Amino acid sequence: MDIPTSIKPDLAFNEPGILTALILIPAIIYLYRRYSKKKRETALKFSSVGLIKQAPSMKTNIRMHLPFLLLLTASALIIIGLADPMIPLKALKEGVNVVLVIDDSGSMAASDYKPTRLEAAKSSAEILINNLKEKDNVGVIIFESGATTAAYLTPYRDQVIEKLKAIKQKEGRTAIGDGLALAIDMASSIPNKKKIVILLSDGVNNAGVVEPAEAIEYAKANRIQVYTVGLGSKKPVVLGYDLFGRAQYAELDEETLKKIADETGGTYYKSVDQDTLDEIYETIGEDIEREWEKTSIKDWLFTAALFVLLLDIYLIYGRYRIIV
Repeated sequence: MDIPTSIKPDLAFNEPGILTALILIPAIIYLYRRYSKKKRETALKFSSVGLIKQAPSMKTNIRMHLPFLLLLTASALIIIGLADPMIPLKALKEGVNVVLVIDDSGSMAASDYKPTRLEAAKSSAEILINNLKEKDNVGVIIFESGATTAAYLTPYRDQVIEKLKAIKQKEGRTAIGDGLALAIDMASSIPNKKKIVILLSDGVNNAGVVEPAEAIEYAKANRIQVYTVGLGSKKPVVLGYDLFGRAQYAELDEETLKKIADETGGTYYKSVDQDTLDEIYETIGEDIEREWEKTSIKDWLFTAALFVLLLDIYLIYGRYRIIV
């Protein structure tokens, strides 16, 4: 389990009404002081003058009142514990659902990344998968003219990497909206976890039945954070030639990818070569924010109260007991 570098100074109670019982403590202190004063006055009436001068006061002999103070402390701890205090701790208990969405369209066969853009994307995605935490789940979606599942959401990273390596190049167009929508469904399939989608594309949305704008709204409705990666190159990349011999270049729709990331609380990254692509996936893996969860500390308080009570009993009945 990871230890958080900082704890948010935030405290809450599941049963805050129980804390009202703490107002009894000042009243108990007042009654105890009255009792002690009355007891001392009674003792003075039947004491000699010498004993009167030696009689301890509440202010000068705190040791006599230590058992009462310990009992009061234990009572306060028990009351606070019954109110069930919660402090924020890093939510590694449930982990994160991470879905990788990889463009598998015809343009990903370009060889400006070696051996191809698709193979480079698969290799970089493997870096991120290996950097995930133990209780994270990961799955893979691929899209071209439509979208399909390459690896279902699972905590078994080796299985996902095996499925990732088996992805084959397709010849279809680019359905970014379909890929994102299917990824949202997958990320939401296992509840009680933070949901992250990482979408990589090198093209323009020109296929599918779901528009990117619709997929964005779907992601926002499901509270899913989407990171996007635009795969491009430093120079124009020729994908082929049309019937008239005109060169067809790879086009990257950065505007759409930026919009997806901005509106879902993610980040857009631009890749221009294999090194930057590897760095991007490594950075995303490190930057995935772990949510905070409220963890009860009532057992800690009950344990402390028990320790105080045992100490109190020892002071009253032990070898060095205090006569009260």
